[in-house]
Amino acid sequence: MTSLLDVRDLTFHYADRAGPVRAVDNVSFSLASGGSALGLVGESGSGKSSLALAIMRMLPTNVARYDGEVWLDGQELLGMAENRFRQEIRWRKLALVPQGAQNGFNPVLRVGEQIIEPLVVSGAAGKREARARAQELLAYVGLPADVYLRYPHELSGGMKQRAMIAAALILEPPVVIMDEPTSALDASVQTQITNLLKRLKQDMNLAIIFITHDIALASDLCDDLAVVYAGEIVEIGSAEQVLLHPSHPYTQRLLASIPRLHSDTLPQFIPGAPPDLREPPAGCRFHPRCPLVFEPCAQKSPPAFEPADGQMARCWLIEDGSG
Repeated sequence: MTSLLDVRDLTFHYADRAGPVRAVDNVSFSLASGGSALGLVGESGSGKSSLALAIMRMLPTNVARYDGEVWLDGQELLGMAENRFRQEIRWRKLALVPQGAQNGFNPVLRVGEQIIEPLVVSGAAGKREARARAQELLAYVGLPADVYLRYPHELSGGMKQRAMIAAALILEPPVVIMDEPTSALDASVQTQITNLLKRLKQDMNLAIIFITHDIALASDLCDDLAVVYAGEIVEIGSAEQVLLHPSHPYTQRLLASIPRLHSDTLPQFIPGAPPDLREPPAGCRFHPRCPLVFEPCAQKSPPAFEPADGQMARCWLIEDGSG
């Protein structure tokens, strides 16, 4: 399958008085074109949301380092002039549904006005045509027509999330990044949003980057999974490879933490806490918490090994033959 989005050695560090925060460190991955979903999974604080902001070029003022390459449909984005990126790429070809939809809308403007703003400002449609398009999208995501005239505080969390998805789709971008789109919702609404994303993949041929801390949730939607730890992708492969044949101990621990309905095995917690990204551990960043740690883990950062065709993992156990 052809790659639509290629991220190559992307690095994004925040400036801090105690030293740079290495939120994204030499991250590389590809997203297949049309009707595909890549899940970025990992604990809170692993750098997943920072990776989304780096791809979208939505950067704060305290940037210490920002380099690498992001290719979208043959265009390199990081070297593109900001004005051109804003006019040609952001929301037109690459959109973001931010974490916490309740914070994504302006509270004093009606929802519909905010949904159509990119369409009207870009000159792609007049206000009447834009309103009709927005109402079509609201109906598609399962919202009543009167949501267009409501204010954000009048919507439930699930309704806001659906409205935010409609806003991201208003310019029909081929790629949408979903940052924890179900994290603040109850289980039944999570299922509804996940089913909606499945329909988007199929009906709109949409390519999705799905960011979550819940690997079980990602497995229900995503074709491929990338496991993120301490600013790095430590394992990536097809969903089947990562779920059934995990090669990195962190991935194995994430899977072991999932409750099982038809098993007597109790969930296992991951000991310790993620490292401070201002001073990440030398060598493998997971080694202070890893139950399988051995000599090289604390000394040298593992390169990308290939335990199976199309699967990558950064773990010295693979070279050692134990992984």
